[in-house]
Amino acid sequence: MMMDDGAPNPKMTDAPRAQKRSRPVQVADQIKRWVVERDLRKGDKLPNEAAMIAQFGVSKGTVREAMRILEAQGLIVTKTGPGGGSSVGEVSKDRAMSLLGNYFYFKDLSLSDIYQIRKILEPEMVAGLAGQLDAETLAQLRQMAEQHPEPARDPEEEKQQHITSLMFHARLADAAKNELMGFVISFMARILTELTVYRRLYETPNRALWERGRRHQIDLVDALQAGDGPRARDIMRSHMEGAESMMNAQEVRITREFMGE
Repeated sequence: MMMDDGAPNPKMTDAPRAQKRSRPVQVADQIKRWVVERDLRKGDKLPNEAAMIAQFGVSKGTVREAMRILEAQGLIVTKTGPGGGSSVGEVSKDRAMSLLGNYFYFKDLSLSDIYQIRKILEPEMVAGLAGQLDAETLAQLRQMAEQHPEPARDPEEEKQQHITSLMFHARLADAAKNELMGFVISFMARILTELTVYRRLYETPNRALWERGRRHQIDLVDALQAGDGPRARDIMRSHMEGAESMMNAQEVRITREFMGE
């Protein structure tokens, strides 16, 4: 939209302003870029405080706060005493998932939200893993798939069977060739485990869920060992679709019991 004098109307053309970020946060980002540009790796030393002040043209307090931010994120490690100083750290997979989990903590994720992603990623992951897994990994997966030969007799056994099943998926994710895909799938298994425990989705033993899930996992290991990618994909897709339906039904049933319906 134009004003009467032909000049652009700033109210119509200005992009929404980004939230103002504090100076230490900005400097922390600059330090991260500096580390990446120099291809520094875990354990590599960072410049001392005086050099940082000169490098980024900020005060001692700003540098110290920026370094505290990076240390809290796990991106740097600081040691005191002789031979101390700051060096490049490495964020562990577990820490990264914990931080990401904190973000989703208040997001009220549903089972369908999680399975929407799982149904897309997991069938493709296992199709790519067929014929690629070593004997040790296949043996671990088979042991997990066959760990519970009988349906649960009580809620505690049911909970353990749910957790073991999700550990099976996390182990597959650890073997993924695409690290980003593996991380996302492993994270989905983690938050689904937490939802299962938090919402007590194991309270009523579900024989059909146990039987179907166990059969799918055993068949999947067979397909992976045989190098049959299309079959592995089909098994996992069927497993995801059935698990979503049964888990949603389980949640509805438990909610009704809780409300006394």
